[in-house]
Amino acid sequence: MNRLVLWNIDLTLVDVTLVTRDAYADAFRMVTGRPLVKLTPAMGRPDSEIIFETLAVNGIAVEDHHLPRFLDALTVSFADKHRRLAQEGRMMPGARDALKAVSRLDGVVQSVLTGTIKDNAVHKLAAFGLDKWIDFEVGGYGEEVYPKATLLQVAQGRAKAKYGPAFTAGDTVLIGDSARDVQAARIGGAGMIAVASGRSTVAELREAGADIVLRDLSNASEVVAAIARLTTS
Repeated sequence: MNRLVLWNIDLTLVDVTLVTRDAYADAFRMVTGRPLVKLTPAMGRPDSEIIFETLAVNGIAVEDHHLPRFLDALTVSFADKHRRLAQEGRMMPGARDALKAVSRLDGVVQSVLTGTIKDNAVHKLAAFGLDKWIDFEVGGYGEEVYPKATLLQVAQGRAKAKYGPAFTAGDTVLIGDSARDVQAARIGGAGMIAVASGRSTVAELREAGADIVLRDLSNASEVVAAIARLTTS
């Protein structure tokens, strides 16, 4: 294996915003005993960061026990709602064909680099049949309290431990939709394919420093060619 492709999930591969919001509301009530008034926007941030800020903006004095309890509650709440994902969410255009086409590249490992906690990341992709192309063991997830750039390096280390070779900037590609994803690739050491399917525009993604910017994933051959270009010595 000599190529590591890390995918962001939300607004890159799937959009399950409504179910995620409801799961957060239930988890907040379980942990605090109060209704959720305001949910902090994700904007490419990990669940751990969203949880801390959401507690604060809703007037909760954050203590050490809040994060593990909220993560557990969010896992339970999301699992309870997993059947709603395919009904109320959507797969982003071209996501299935892109994952399938990339899987045919020589020496490729596909995983995720996501702000979503691991159990919920699996639910999100499994709901649309996208999990079959992902090695979840080597990914980076939202319960891990690291900056996303550091999490990228953690994922590279996990891939090395499982597959043998070290993965570096020359053979790692991150595919995501936000300027934060671009920043993580630049700092963490990866080629960056930005997809303007989220809340960042093509211009914003280019300005952030993405190597390649695509409007969406609808042209699988274009995605494969971009990965090949960024991982060919």
